Amino acid sequence: MAQTVCVLLDASDAARLAAIASDRSRPLKHIQRARIVLLSAERLSVQDVARRAGVSRPAVWRWQRRYAEAGVEGLLRDKTRPPG
Repeated sequence: MAQTVCVLLDASDAARLAAIASDRSRPLKHIQRARIVLLSAERLSVQDVARRAGVSRPAVWRWQRRYAEAGVEGLLRDKTRPPG
């Protein structure tokens, strides 16, 4: 089973994620990812974050890990498959 990542936000990341989460002109996937990280920073359980964000538990783990590795920019970037 995946481990929960401890999410700590600084003020600038929190403000940027809050702006993304409330911007209805953004793609839904970006809004969900921002909400996942914001809810995780509130120290909610993975199950609670998943329920509130409307995603699966593996999705919560994925985006917690991506934020820890690449910050806000990592949440907005989709990984592409290599050609072939």
